[in-house]
Amino acid sequence: MSAVPGEPVNLLDLERLAEARLPAGPWGYYAGGAGDERTLADNAAAWGRRHLRPRVLVDVETIDTSTTVLGIPVRFPVLVAPVALQKMAHPDGEAGMARAAGAAGTAMCLSTIATSTPAEVAAAAPDTARLFQVYVLRDRGVTRNLVDQAIATGFRALVVTVDAPRAGRRERDLRTGFAVPEGIDMPAVSAAVGHTGGITPEGFFSLVDLSLTWADFENIAADSPVPVLAKGIHTAEDAVLAVEHGAAGVIVSNHGGRQLDGVQATADILPEVVQAVGARTEVLVDGGIRRGTDVLTALALGARAVLVGRPALWGLAAGGEAGALRALTMLRDEVELGMRLLGTPTVAQITRAHVV
Repeated sequence: MSAVPGEPVNLLDLERLAEARLPAGPWGYYAGGAGDERTLADNAAAWGRRHLRPRVLVDVETIDTSTTVLGIPVRFPVLVAPVALQKMAHPDGEAGMARAAGAAGTAMCLSTIATSTPAEVAAAAPDTARLFQVYVLRDRGVTRNLVDQAIATGFRALVVTVDAPRAGRRERDLRTGFAVPEGIDMPAVSAAVGHTGGITPEGFFSLVDLSLTWADFENIAADSPVPVLAKGIHTAEDAVLAVEHGAAGVIVSNHGGRQLDGVQATADILPEVVQAVGARTEVLVDGGIRRGTDVLTALALGARAVLVGRPALWGLAAGGEAGALRALTMLRDEVELGMRLLGTPTVAQITRAHVV
Protein backbone atom coordinates (compact mmCIF):
# COMPACT_ATOMS: atom_id res chain seq x y z
CA MET A 1 0.00 0.00 0.00
CA SER A 2 1.48 3.35 -1.00
CA ALA A 3 1.54 6.05 1.67
CA VAL A 4 -0.22 9.39 1.34
CA PRO A 5 1.35 12.31 3.25
CA GLY A 6 -0.54 12.84 6.49
CA GLU A 7 -2.29 9.48 6.32
CA PRO A 8 -1.60 6.67 8.83
CA VAL A 9 1.21 4.39 7.76
CA ASN A 10 1.17 1.83 10.57
CA LEU A 11 -1.03 0.44 13.30
CA LEU A 12 0.30 2.86 15.92
CA ASP A 13 -0.92 5.75 13.75
CA LEU A 14 -4.38 4.15 13.62
CA GLU A 15 -4.32 3.68 17.40
CA ARG A 16 -3.67 7.39 17.89
CA LEU A 17 -6.56 8.25 15.56
CA ALA A 18 -8.84 5.88 17.46
CA GLU A 19 -7.89 7.41 20.81
CA ALA A 20 -8.61 10.89 19.48
CA ARG A 21 -12.06 9.85 18.25
CA LEU A 22 -13.33 7.74 21.15
CA PRO A 23 -14.70 9.03 24.46
CA ALA A 24 -12.64 8.24 27.55
CA GLY A 25 -14.88 5.40 28.74
CA PRO A 26 -14.93 3.32 25.54
CA TRP A 27 -11.26 4.09 24.87
CA GLY A 28 -10.27 2.84 28.32
CA TYR A 29 -12.43 -0.25 27.92
CA TYR A 30 -10.79 -1.21 24.63
CA ALA A 31 -7.21 -0.13 25.38
CA GLY A 32 -6.89 -1.04 29.04
CA GLY A 33 -5.63 -4.10 30.82
CA ALA A 34 -5.89 -5.54 34.30
CA GLY A 35 -4.14 -4.30 37.43
CA ASP A 36 -0.90 -2.47 36.73
CA GLU A 37 -1.15 -3.51 33.07
CA ARG A 38 2.21 -5.28 33.24
CA THR A 39 1.01 -8.15 31.07
CA LEU A 40 -0.66 -5.74 28.65
CA ALA A 41 2.68 -3.97 28.08
CA ASP A 42 4.73 -7.17 28.07
CA ASN A 43 2.57 -8.78 25.39
CA ALA A 44 3.89 -6.27 22.86
CA ALA A 45 7.41 -6.08 24.28
CA ALA A 46 7.89 -9.85 24.23
CA TRP A 47 7.75 -10.09 20.44
CA GLY A 48 10.62 -7.60 20.33
CA ARG A 49 12.74 -9.81 22.60
CA ARG A 50 12.98 -12.30 19.73
CA HIS A 51 15.18 -11.64 16.74
CA LEU A 52 14.59 -12.86 13.22
CA ARG A 53 17.34 -14.70 11.32
CA PRO A 54 17.04 -13.94 7.59
CA ARG A 55 18.46 -16.22 4.92
CA VAL A 56 19.84 -14.49 1.85
CA LEU A 57 20.16 -15.29 -1.84
CA VAL A 58 16.82 -17.05 -1.80
CA ASP A 59 14.49 -16.64 -4.77
CA VAL A 60 11.81 -14.32 -3.41
CA GLU A 61 10.42 -13.12 -6.74
CA THR A 62 7.09 -14.69 -5.77
CA ILE A 63 5.76 -14.59 -2.20
CA ASP A 64 2.76 -16.64 -1.09
CA THR A 65 1.40 -15.44 2.25
CA SER A 66 -1.60 -17.79 2.20
CA THR A 67 -2.26 -20.62 4.63
CA THR A 68 -5.16 -22.49 6.19
CA VAL A 69 -6.58 -22.52 9.71
CA LEU A 70 -8.73 -25.55 10.54
CA GLY A 71 -8.91 -26.11 6.81
CA ILE A 72 -10.19 -22.57 6.21
CA PRO A 73 -8.10 -20.86 3.51
CA VAL A 74 -6.87 -17.38 4.39
CA ARG A 75 -4.83 -15.02 2.27
CA PHE A 76 -2.38 -14.33 5.10
CA PRO A 77 -1.87 -15.86 8.57
CA VAL A 78 -3.75 -13.19 10.52
CA LEU A 79 -7.35 -13.62 11.72
CA VAL A 80 -9.55 -11.01 13.40
CA ALA A 81 -9.90 -11.82 17.09
CA PRO A 82 -13.20 -11.49 18.95
CA VAL A 83 -13.68 -7.97 20.27
CA ALA A 84 -16.79 -6.94 22.21
CA LEU A 85 -19.14 -4.03 21.59
CA GLN A 86 -17.88 -2.97 18.18
CA LYS A 87 -20.76 -0.58 17.46
CA MET A 88 -19.49 1.39 20.46
CA ALA A 89 -16.35 2.04 18.37
CA HIS A 90 -18.18 2.81 15.11
CA PRO A 91 -21.72 2.33 13.77
CA ASP A 92 -20.39 -0.14 11.17
CA GLY A 93 -19.76 -2.51 14.08
CA GLU A 94 -19.25 -6.23 13.65
CA ALA A 95 -20.87 -6.26 10.20
CA GLY A 96 -18.30 -3.79 8.91
CA MET A 97 -15.49 -5.69 10.59
CA ALA A 98 -16.63 -8.94 8.96
CA ARG A 99 -16.78 -7.33 5.53
CA ALA A 100 -13.29 -5.86 6.07
CA ALA A 101 -11.93 -9.28 7.07
CA GLY A 102 -13.44 -10.81 3.94
CA ALA A 103 -12.03 -8.07 1.72
CA ALA A 104 -8.59 -8.62 3.26
CA GLY A 105 -8.90 -12.33 2.57
CA THR A 106 -9.11 -13.61 6.11
CA ALA A 107 -11.56 -14.84 8.76
CA MET A 108 -13.29 -13.03 11.61
CA CYS A 109 -14.20 -14.33 15.05
CA LEU A 110 -17.43 -12.83 16.44
CA SER A 111 -17.67 -12.22 20.18
CA THR A 112 -20.51 -13.42 22.38
CA ILE A 113 -20.61 -9.82 23.64
CA ALA A 114 -21.24 -8.52 20.15
CA THR A 115 -23.61 -5.73 19.21
CA SER A 116 -24.91 -7.84 16.32
CA THR A 117 -26.25 -11.37 16.25
CA PRO A 118 -24.46 -14.15 14.38
CA ALA A 119 -27.29 -14.14 11.85
CA GLU A 120 -26.92 -10.41 11.24
CA VAL A 121 -23.17 -10.71 10.68
CA ALA A 122 -23.66 -13.69 8.39
CA ALA A 123 -26.20 -11.75 6.32
CA ALA A 124 -23.89 -8.71 6.12
CA ALA A 125 -20.78 -10.69 5.14
CA PRO A 126 -21.91 -14.02 3.67
CA ASP A 127 -18.63 -14.64 1.87
CA THR A 128 -16.40 -14.01 4.91
CA ALA A 129 -15.14 -17.05 6.83
CA ARG A 130 -16.54 -16.64 10.34
CA LEU A 131 -15.87 -18.20 13.75
CA PHE A 132 -17.95 -17.69 16.87
CA GLN A 133 -16.41 -17.00 20.28
CA VAL A 134 -18.33 -18.58 23.15
CA TYR A 135 -18.66 -17.51 26.76
CA VAL A 136 -20.53 -20.29 28.53
CA LEU A 137 -23.21 -18.53 30.56
CA ARG A 138 -25.00 -19.82 33.63
CA ASP A 139 -28.12 -19.75 31.49
CA ARG A 140 -27.00 -22.47 29.12
CA GLY A 141 -30.10 -21.90 27.01
CA VAL A 142 -28.83 -18.46 25.98
CA THR A 143 -25.45 -19.93 25.05
CA ARG A 144 -27.08 -22.80 23.17
CA ASN A 145 -29.28 -20.43 21.17
CA LEU A 146 -26.34 -18.29 20.10
CA VAL A 147 -24.24 -21.32 19.16
CA ASP A 148 -27.12 -22.87 17.22
CA GLN A 149 -27.66 -19.59 15.36
CA ALA A 150 -23.97 -19.31 14.51
CA ILE A 151 -23.78 -22.86 13.19
CA ALA A 152 -27.04 -22.52 11.26
CA THR A 153 -25.76 -19.36 9.55
CA GLY A 154 -22.48 -20.84 8.40
CA PHE A 155 -19.94 -20.10 11.11
CA ARG A 156 -17.02 -22.49 10.62
CA ALA A 157 -15.80 -23.07 14.19
CA LEU A 158 -16.47 -22.32 17.85
CA VAL A 159 -13.87 -20.60 20.01
CA VAL A 160 -14.54 -21.28 23.69
CA THR A 161 -12.92 -18.73 26.01
CA VAL A 162 -11.53 -20.60 29.01
CA ASP A 163 -9.62 -17.91 30.95
CA ALA A 164 -12.41 -15.55 31.96
CA PRO A 165 -14.73 -16.90 34.66
CA ARG A 166 -14.82 -13.32 35.92
CA ALA A 167 -13.47 -10.04 34.57
CA GLY A 168 -10.00 -9.04 35.64
CA ARG A 169 -9.57 -5.87 37.67
CA ARG A 170 -9.61 -3.32 34.87
CA GLU A 171 -8.87 -0.09 36.67
CA ARG A 172 -9.31 2.22 33.70
CA ASP A 173 -12.97 1.19 33.67
CA LEU A 174 -13.23 1.93 37.39
CA ARG A 175 -11.74 5.39 36.92
CA THR A 176 -14.08 6.32 34.07
CA GLY A 177 -17.12 4.56 35.55
CA PHE A 178 -17.46 2.73 32.27
CA ALA A 179 -20.77 1.07 31.46
CA VAL A 180 -22.27 0.09 28.13
CA PRO A 181 -23.98 3.22 26.75
CA GLU A 182 -27.72 3.28 26.34
CA GLY A 183 -28.69 2.33 22.83
CA ILE A 184 -25.86 -0.16 22.40
CA ASP A 185 -27.57 -3.53 22.30
CA MET A 186 -25.86 -6.81 23.17
CA PRO A 187 -28.18 -9.63 22.09
CA ALA A 188 -26.58 -12.21 24.39
CA VAL A 189 -26.97 -9.98 27.42
CA SER A 190 -30.47 -8.85 26.58
CA ALA A 191 -31.48 -12.49 26.23
CA ALA A 192 -30.01 -13.28 29.64
CA VAL A 193 -31.14 -10.28 31.70
CA GLY A 194 -33.71 -8.48 29.57
CA HIS A 195 -31.71 -5.29 28.96
CA THR A 196 -28.26 -4.16 27.95
CA GLY A 197 -27.74 -0.44 28.56
CA GLY A 198 -25.80 0.32 31.74
CA ILE A 199 -24.17 -3.10 31.99
CA THR A 200 -20.60 -3.02 33.29
CA PRO A 201 -17.92 -5.58 32.40
CA GLU A 202 -18.34 -7.06 35.88
CA GLY A 203 -22.08 -7.19 35.30
CA PHE A 204 -21.66 -9.23 32.16
CA PHE A 205 -19.17 -11.64 33.68
CA SER A 206 -21.54 -12.29 36.57
CA LEU A 207 -23.56 -14.19 33.94
CA VAL A 208 -20.65 -16.52 33.11
CA ASP A 209 -20.77 -20.06 34.52
CA LEU A 210 -18.13 -20.36 37.25
CA SER A 211 -18.56 -24.13 37.44
CA LEU A 212 -17.24 -24.81 33.93
CA THR A 213 -14.70 -27.68 33.77
CA TRP A 214 -12.85 -29.72 31.16
CA ALA A 215 -15.74 -32.19 31.26
CA ASP A 216 -18.07 -29.42 30.09
CA PHE A 217 -15.62 -28.43 27.37
CA GLU A 218 -15.50 -32.03 26.19
CA ASN A 219 -19.30 -32.13 26.00
CA ILE A 220 -19.33 -28.92 23.95
CA ALA A 221 -16.73 -30.32 21.57
CA ALA A 222 -18.50 -33.67 21.26
CA ASP A 223 -21.85 -32.02 20.53
CA SER A 224 -20.51 -29.52 18.00
CA PRO A 225 -20.75 -30.22 14.25
CA VAL A 226 -17.90 -27.73 13.72
CA PRO A 227 -14.39 -27.68 15.21
CA VAL A 228 -14.00 -26.25 18.72
CA LEU A 229 -10.93 -24.33 19.87
CA ALA A 230 -9.87 -23.51 23.42
CA LYS A 231 -8.93 -19.83 23.75
CA GLY A 232 -6.99 -18.65 26.78
CA ILE A 233 -4.32 -21.32 27.12
CA HIS A 234 -1.38 -20.23 29.31
CA THR A 235 0.49 -23.49 29.92
CA ALA A 236 1.61 -26.68 28.22
CA GLU A 237 -0.36 -28.65 30.79
CA ASP A 238 -3.67 -27.04 29.84
CA ALA A 239 -2.86 -27.32 26.15
CA VAL A 240 -2.52 -31.08 26.61
CA LEU A 241 -5.80 -31.21 28.53
CA ALA A 242 -7.54 -29.23 25.79
CA VAL A 243 -6.46 -31.72 23.14
CA GLU A 244 -7.39 -34.67 25.37
CA HIS A 245 -10.88 -33.20 25.81
CA GLY A 246 -11.60 -32.67 22.14
CA ALA A 247 -10.14 -29.31 21.14
CA ALA A 248 -9.44 -29.07 17.43
CA GLY A 249 -6.93 -26.33 18.19
CA VAL A 250 -5.71 -24.08 20.99
CA ILE A 251 -5.24 -20.33 21.15
CA VAL A 252 -2.41 -19.12 23.35
CA SER A 253 -3.96 -16.01 24.86
CA ASN A 254 -4.04 -14.01 28.07
CA HIS A 255 -7.10 -12.04 26.98
CA GLY A 256 -4.98 -9.10 25.86
CA GLY A 257 -3.64 -8.61 29.38
CA ARG A 258 -7.17 -8.01 30.66
CA GLN A 259 -7.56 -10.91 33.08
CA LEU A 260 -4.80 -11.94 35.55
CA ASP A 261 -2.09 -9.29 35.53
CA GLY A 262 1.43 -10.62 35.89
CA VAL A 263 1.01 -13.71 33.71
CA GLN A 264 3.52 -14.36 30.97
CA ALA A 265 3.35 -12.65 27.63
CA THR A 266 1.91 -14.89 24.95
CA ALA A 267 5.19 -14.86 23.01
CA ASP A 268 6.80 -16.41 26.08
CA ILE A 269 4.06 -19.04 26.48
CA LEU A 270 3.88 -20.04 22.83
CA PRO A 271 7.04 -22.22 22.59
CA GLU A 272 6.08 -24.56 25.44
CA VAL A 273 2.56 -25.00 24.05
CA VAL A 274 3.90 -25.76 20.57
CA GLN A 275 6.33 -28.26 22.03
CA ALA A 276 3.53 -29.95 23.99
CA VAL A 277 0.79 -30.19 21.36
CA GLY A 278 2.01 -28.67 18.11
CA ALA A 279 2.46 -32.05 16.50
CA ARG A 280 -1.15 -33.00 17.28
CA THR A 281 -3.17 -29.85 16.77
CA GLU A 282 -3.06 -26.32 15.41
CA VAL A 283 -1.72 -23.67 17.77
CA LEU A 284 -2.75 -20.05 17.32
CA VAL A 285 -1.70 -17.03 19.37
CA ASP A 286 -2.87 -13.49 20.08
CA GLY A 287 -1.70 -10.61 22.24
CA GLY A 288 0.50 -7.62 21.47
CA ILE A 289 0.92 -8.25 17.74
CA ARG A 290 1.39 -4.88 16.10
CA ARG A 291 3.72 -5.55 13.16
CA GLY A 292 4.11 -8.01 10.36
CA THR A 293 7.45 -8.96 11.91
CA ASP A 294 5.56 -10.01 15.06
CA VAL A 295 3.47 -12.31 12.87
CA LEU A 296 6.61 -13.81 11.35
CA THR A 297 8.08 -14.34 14.81
CA ALA A 298 4.93 -16.15 15.94
CA LEU A 299 5.03 -18.40 12.89
CA ALA A 300 8.72 -19.14 13.46
CA LEU A 301 7.90 -20.12 17.06
CA GLY A 302 5.37 -22.63 15.74
CA ALA A 303 2.03 -20.83 15.53
CA ARG A 304 -0.26 -21.73 12.65
CA ALA A 305 -1.55 -18.16 12.54
CA VAL A 306 -2.19 -15.20 14.82
CA LEU A 307 -5.28 -13.26 15.82
CA VAL A 308 -5.41 -9.49 16.23
CA GLY A 309 -8.09 -7.68 18.17
CA ARG A 310 -7.15 -4.13 19.10
CA PRO A 311 -5.35 -3.31 15.81
CA ALA A 312 -8.44 -4.15 13.76
CA LEU A 313 -10.61 -2.31 16.29
CA TRP A 314 -8.43 0.82 16.02
CA GLY A 315 -9.00 0.77 12.30
CA LEU A 316 -12.74 0.41 12.78
CA ALA A 317 -12.83 3.27 15.29
CA ALA A 318 -10.72 5.50 13.06
CA GLY A 319 -12.58 4.89 9.82
CA GLY A 320 -15.32 2.29 10.05
CA GLU A 321 -15.22 -0.68 7.69
CA ALA A 322 -12.66 1.04 5.46
CA GLY A 323 -10.44 1.73 8.46
CA ALA A 324 -10.60 -1.88 9.60
CA LEU A 325 -9.65 -3.00 6.10
CA ARG A 326 -6.77 -0.53 6.13
CA ALA A 327 -5.46 -2.00 9.39
CA LEU A 328 -5.60 -5.54 8.05
CA THR A 329 -4.06 -4.53 4.74
CA MET A 330 -1.19 -2.82 6.57
CA LEU A 331 -0.45 -6.07 8.38
CA ARG A 332 -0.80 -8.15 5.22
CA ASP A 333 1.63 -5.91 3.35
CA GLU A 334 4.10 -6.00 6.24
CA VAL A 335 3.91 -9.80 6.35
CA GLU A 336 4.58 -10.04 2.61
CA LEU A 337 7.55 -7.67 2.76
CA GLY A 338 8.87 -9.41 5.86
CA MET A 339 8.75 -12.82 4.19
CA ARG A 340 10.67 -11.45 1.23
CA LEU A 341 13.36 -10.00 3.49
CA LEU A 342 13.43 -13.11 5.68
CA GLY A 343 14.04 -15.30 2.65
CA THR A 344 10.89 -17.41 3.03
CA PRO A 345 8.76 -17.48 -0.13
CA THR A 346 5.95 -19.43 1.57
CA VAL A 347 4.50 -19.52 5.06
CA ALA A 348 5.44 -23.19 5.40
CA GLN A 349 9.11 -22.27 4.97
CA ILE A 350 9.12 -20.12 8.13
CA THR A 351 10.67 -22.34 10.80
CA ARG A 352 12.24 -22.23 14.25
CA ALA A 353 15.57 -21.67 12.50
CA HIS A 354 14.36 -18.19 11.56
CA VAL A 355 14.10 -16.85 15.13
CA VAL A 356 16.40 -16.63 18.13
